[in-house]
Amino acid sequence: MRTPLQKGEKILLLTYSSWTSLIIPAFFALVILFAGIFIVYHFQWVWGWLISLLGIAWWLLKYYTWRVNIWVVTNFRVIDEAGLLNHYAKESPLDKINNVSYDQTVAGRLFNFGHVEIQTAAEAGATDYYNVNHPRRLKDTITAAQAEYKNWQFGYQAAQMAAAINQHSDAPTGNRARTDAPTAPAVAAELEKLFELKMKGALSEEEYNRAKARLLNH
Repeated sequence: MRTPLQKGEKILLLTYSSWTSLIIPAFFALVILFAGIFIVYHFQWVWGWLISLLGIAWWLLKYYTWRVNIWVVTNFRVIDEAGLLNHYAKESPLDKINNVSYDQTVAGRLFNFGHVEIQTAAEAGATDYYNVNHPRRLKDTITAAQAEYKNWQFGYQAAQMAAAINQHSDAPTGNRARTDAPTAPAVAAELEKLFELKMKGALSEEEYNRAKARLLNH
């Protein structure tokens, strides 16, 4: 993979397009190879070896093109990467993915390849991955990564909230302490409830931020 990883990012799955896409190139490469050998031994033309070398070179080109056509799932994003001499890369952040689905033809079920569609919140809409090897594994890995990412987000926001609460609790309040103010644990509990409501869709981002600001500025 040529796309650099971010700090704290790790690869969960790296998969390729189906190996069946190499069958036809392999067949033609063998035809060219043996045609060159036949020319050398039947007609005694040495340049037949050049034809055989061209067959081998063509096969290697197809193989390494297949090797760099990959899909990578990390704990932060899904990366679609391709291109042997040039480089193409498209990223779908986990928190922007709304739905993942896959489908397989009869041949796809037989040889375990298929089409994976990712619905994102971006204006571009759906991202389609075709001829994916083990499409269900790719789909399940993305779904599991999303759940882990939400847990990570929750922990990160909880840590930020705790730091904000501690700063607020340690701040001077004048000559007389505010005995009517909620305690830090109570505020933390309320913030946790608000975050859970936001994750369930009961609160919008704007509503969540307003409620959080009111709690932190009590």
